[in-house]
Amino acid sequence: MVTVLGGGIAGTASAGALAGSGRPVTVYEQGRGEGGGAFLILDGRGHRGLIELGVPEDDLHTASYALDELRYTPDDGVTRRRPSEGHRFWLRRDLMAVLTRFALEAGAEIRYGDPVLEVRADPADGTVLRLGGSTVTTRDLVIGADGIDSVARAAIEPNRSTEYAGDVVVYGMTERAVHCPTDPFVLHFDAVSGSGARPAATLGHIWRPAADAALWFLRITRSPLPEAATGIRPVGEWAEAVLTTTPAPVHELTAELVAATARVHVSNARNVPLGPAALPAPPVVLVGDADHAITPAAGVGAREGIEDVVAVYRAIAAGELPAEAMSVRRRAITEERDRVARRMRSTAAAG
Repeated sequence: MVTVLGGGIAGTASAGALAGSGRPVTVYEQGRGEGGGAFLILDGRGHRGLIELGVPEDDLHTASYALDELRYTPDDGVTRRRPSEGHRFWLRRDLMAVLTRFALEAGAEIRYGDPVLEVRADPADGTVLRLGGSTVTTRDLVIGADGIDSVARAAIEPNRSTEYAGDVVVYGMTERAVHCPTDPFVLHFDAVSGSGARPAATLGHIWRPAADAALWFLRITRSPLPEAATGIRPVGEWAEAVLTTTPAPVHELTAELVAATARVHVSNARNVPLGPAALPAPPVVLVGDADHAITPAAGVGAREGIEDVVAVYRAIAAGELPAEAMSVRRRAITEERDRVARRMRSTAAAG
């Protein structure tokens, strides 16, 4: 029996893969949220991971869109182009629909409306889960995939909490089609320089011909917002801030996107640091954002979570310890992030 806390990308993919291999799996999830209209990009590595877990490739391709290219234009006006490496564009709700169907068809039980309020983990006595209306005790593996505000992490690593990443992110989805003066099937980023290598603001947008919506986000470097100001908000609360901070070359486009948007999803970008992490140990193993969330600006959080799931799945299939697999994963994630940070510093210095 495997218990999964959290029914997001990592949790649902875990449940489907493990149930598909013949293991009883129960997922506890608070609600059927669709991500507030948020979108994400998964590269080829992320999709190969999902396919290895058993998610049908045809389902993944039918519900997403292949990207031709990623483009980044800082305020020097010189566009940097990155060829697609199997990148595909997703509405989060569409990805969750594919993964949920995969998990249910594999035989996983997903208990919506059962938020995990408290976790008490004891290797000798088992793990006690206090839910919204009941208490469950298990002596088997518990996978903590319950996101950046993980109850599981708070239980087993109470001293490792989130850190504000310095940015507020505003996601928007237009209420009607907007034909952008940029290439379709390309994710465009425009940035305003800030201090050092950190942009003060970055606008990203994407559109598809014949689609009924364009999608955009603005990342703004600033102090964090109070919790009451985050979540789904009327666009009017943010229109002025978006239009006064967006990069000048795309100001007119941004105004059109904002005018066609009714609501935005606003969040404080946060990280979960790996530096102070305790060694993974049974009976609770953390994966994805619960273990190592990174600001959305990095664009790799979902893929990292999927690769966590693949590592845990392989370990279980081979009769090895999932906790040891996650120790290896943490080292790989840290090394890769360090390489990316060095490359970005080098690029900024050369510019």
